[in-house]
Amino acid sequence: MAVNSKKIAVYALVVFVLYVIITDPAKAADYVQIGFQGISDAAGAVGDFMTWAANGGE
Repeated sequence: MAVNSKKIAVYALVVFVLYVIITDPAKAADYVQIGFQGISDAAGAVGDFMTWAANGGE
């Protein structure tokens, strides 16, 4: 039962993403840019933390 629910949720998400891309490509591009910016910021924060930890927490 859980597997079927998961498949339905994935299919619904894919359909929604395709709908957004088809109906408003510019807005979809903005969403992708926001997502990549978030990933970039998170990776930068992890890098800063690792540098801080490697320097003995100074």
